[in-house]
Amino acid sequence: MNAIRNLLAAGIDYAGLFPPAGLDMSSAVRNYADYRTGTDAWALGRFVVPASRLDEFERAAEQHIRQLSSNRPWQLSVLAGADLASDLQAVTGFHQRRSETYSVAADTFEAKASSKRGIEDVMRAVPDTLQTYIEIPINRDPYPLLTTIAGLGGRAKVRTGGVTEDAFPSTGDLLRFIRGCVQAGIPFKATAGLHHPLRAEYRLTYAPDSPSATMFGFLNLFLTSAFIRAGMEDDHAAPLLEERSPEAFQVTRDGIGWRSYMLDGEALRASRKEGMISFGSCSFAEPLMELEAMHLLPDRIQPA
Repeated sequence: MNAIRNLLAAGIDYAGLFPPAGLDMSSAVRNYADYRTGTDAWALGRFVVPASRLDEFERAAEQHIRQLSSNRPWQLSVLAGADLASDLQAVTGFHQRRSETYSVAADTFEAKASSKRGIEDVMRAVPDTLQTYIEIPINRDPYPLLTTIAGLGGRAKVRTGGVTEDAFPSTGDLLRFIRGCVQAGIPFKATAGLHHPLRAEYRLTYAPDSPSATMFGFLNLFLTSAFIRAGMEDDHAAPLLEERSPEAFQVTRDGIGWRSYMLDGEALRASRKEGMISFGSCSFAEPLMELEAMHLLPDRIQPA
């Protein structure tokens, strides 16, 4: 098995409801159902849905989940909105309605907080049955917030882009966040602007007249997290986070290299468990197609 699969297994949370794709619920649900049975299902993570749209999700997904076996349920990551109490009630109601089937599991909850008090309020409110990710700002030192999240059993979340150029953080801020997560011993996920493997200039939306911006790549982030955990210092991690050349990476069955550095399979698996867990993307197919175009998925099985 190609080591990229160790790095990305279940690593792409499908966020087709969100920009720039912005699909309707029926289309996003149908895509997710198809991806689960496709040749790239190994890379598919959770379906990302706002708490306020759980009812709508149920209606759209009913015909698909009736056909599921209980040993491979759909996994949902539920996003909180402005009313945390109402959103948690929506999750509770969803669980009660699904109590007689194990075909869907809303087991992850994502919320935002910008202060220690805000983090504490969220973590006190969310039941222990949900794995909670807290999205925090990173334009200032995030370490105090990260240690608060870690101390309460949560995980961190970072926003790495959007549909406007000013939504993208600086390399220094993102690197400081990753370093802080490693130092605090806290896993994290990333979201927005990450459906390309490597850092480069890309269109901000799918519109033909869309402006462009410099985006981070999901491969850059996964590997930067893994190499920092393995002891890489910032003066080398920053160039890795900004690497644009496919030729700088070497992928084998046993490991992944960047320039003169190498990570073996054990380090990759440890990083996925304790470092960067996943990233949200409005496209599931595009990240894998681009990896294949870079010849980093040589063992990809083509459909008949």
